[in-house]
Amino acid sequence: MADDDDEGAFGGMYEDGHWVWDDNAQALAFVSDIPPKLIETIQMTAKAPTGNIEFRDDVDLIEQIRYRRRYQRKLKPGQPDVITLQDIKDIALYTAPVSILSPMLINVLHIPTTERFLRALILCCAYYLQVADEMAIRMIELDTKVRTPDCEHIENEYRDNLADLRVLVAKEYCIMLIGGADTKKFHHMGPQKKLQSLSDKDARLFETLLRMSVQIVWLALGRRSFHQIELETHRIFKSEIFNEIEHTLKTGYISKMIAEEQAVLLGPCVRRQDKKLNTRSPLMNEVFCHRPIDYRLLGLGVVKYPETTNRLQYLHVAVSGPEEILMESHFTLGIIGMPRSGFDTMLRPVTVSVETKSKASMSSHSGHSSKTSVRKSTVPQQLYPPLVIPPKDIKDVYFPPHFPDKSEKNNPISDVQRRRWQNRLVKLLNPPPPTH
Repeated sequence: MADDDDEGAFGGMYEDGHWVWDDNAQALAFVSDIPPKLIETIQMTAKAPTGNIEFRDDVDLIEQIRYRRRYQRKLKPGQPDVITLQDIKDIALYTAPVSILSPMLINVLHIPTTERFLRALILCCAYYLQVADEMAIRMIELDTKVRTPDCEHIENEYRDNLADLRVLVAKEYCIMLIGGADTKKFHHMGPQKKLQSLSDKDARLFETLLRMSVQIVWLALGRRSFHQIELETHRIFKSEIFNEIEHTLKTGYISKMIAEEQAVLLGPCVRRQDKKLNTRSPLMNEVFCHRPIDYRLLGLGVVKYPETTNRLQYLHVAVSGPEEILMESHFTLGIIGMPRSGFDTMLRPVTVSVETKSKASMSSHSGHSSKTSVRKSTVPQQLYPPLVIPPKDIKDVYFPPHFPDKSEKNNPISDVQRRRWQNRLVKLLNPPPPTH
């Protein structure tokens, strides 16, 4: 690709700009000299992605060295070297086709709401794949086993957990739809919501963000089950009717599920309507569903609650807790939270060879010294531990005397990485003239 050839001439993130003293921060700050008009021009020429969009997953060694030197997140002093969501986003942006990238998309990917949105989506998809595998086994066992009340209890717990995880995704998605909090400047009717609706601009942003989100989730879950992730993500955002991935692949995966599987994996809030235009996406159905929902889920990671349960604390750490404490909390979000030393530059797990000794080499004959023969074998390991979501409390949900007015502190977003990707995109789309 042309962008790969041109990229070798790129400098670091501190090119095309100058340094000024920031009195508020009492430190030097870098100011880009790239005209804002150029950014706007790039944004207006971006088009909504159509058809099959392929991310590169065959990055060669030279490109990996370039990526590690120019774009990989650098550790700050004393910072634990664990995989973060930023690392996943960096790989997705580096391997994405330039045709779907835009300055707005890069900015949207680097705000707290999108961080929570992506982490909630990773958590939801990870648990969905886990439950789907478990339900497939349970359905096979129906041939030889009889269903008992315990089966209903276990499957209802799976169903409720999935529904709650979809609510966590939906609440962040709703913030994006209404242009709330830090998504205000990206709203299709302007920050004040008084302009004429820019529906084309909104469609470009949504489609590219959705495709980028699928790629980020796939990378975070160890590059497994891409089509399952893609199908389920498009279903919950667009409903079965408008699931273009299913219309393309024609898997019929929902019709192949038996009733018990559909009840667990699709949940109780699926609304089937005759008129397509009146169809709500499953995410919106989860928010307006008539089922017992802990109201604190709708503000998790945003509102600071005076009292939470073990279940809510677990979900809070997964969605908005610091990545370095995930393993301390005895779980990881896919590969997020795992030591970066166990993975290569493109976040593929490093194969570990274990030395084992054969029984023949272990036996020694009297009067003879035999050399111990050693063989190396690759030990298959599960990449990350399964999710074990704490059960709901039996007691009634705690209601405070007044609605909490304190906000949770957001995790820091890397503005350094955001500027790196903005500068790279500008140079990819506006390469310097050849020198003679």
